[in-house]
Amino acid sequence: MSELLLVRHGETAWSASGRHTGLTDVPLTAQGADEALSLAPWFRDREPALVLTSPLSRAVATAQLAGLTGGIPEPDLHEWDYGGYEGITTAEIQRTRPDWSLWTDGVPPGDAQHPGEQAAQVGVRADRVLARVAETLRTGRGDVVLVAHGHFLRVLTARYLGLPPQDGRLFLLRTGTVSTLSTEHGLPVIAGWNTRP
Repeated sequence: MSELLLVRHGETAWSASGRHTGLTDVPLTAQGADEALSLAPWFRDREPALVLTSPLSRAVATAQLAGLTGGIPEPDLHEWDYGGYEGITTAEIQRTRPDWSLWTDGVPPGDAQHPGEQAAQVGVRADRVLARVAETLRTGRGDVVLVAHGHFLRVLTARYLGLPPQDGRLFLLRTGTVSTLSTEHGLPVIAGWNTRP
């Protein structure tokens, strides 16, 4: 069976400052571009069977800088829609909600462009992505690469392992890294996490 490679996009100004960056299309910083370029050696001698990217520019740019050609935009790979918490840090939220957690408490609705999602809704999107790539992985035609966002990829990892979406909280994911989901004896496993070449 092939492996599922998860690439979190490089740093943005909002990720660097801890601002929740869902559907806002924030570009890579110079550091983020360097992080993406640093992934190119990882993919230089690999020929993935399928590359899917979030439609947001920070993911598309990361794929291109990492040398991943032929990436197909996949709408379900967009980041968690943070609704009314878009652009706000956890510290700012916890000034009025001291015990707030994205994973268990979710987000309030925002404007029409940011209606917000709860963990279960993100899990549904992750399940659709996993269903889309399942045949390619099962037949062993080559690895599948997903270039997307931190919270979304954490939820996807939880779902791949058969865990509920909110257990994505267990998998801290850094910018500009590759993580590998695989199998051992037919069971899903994490084969590598937060890796840089």
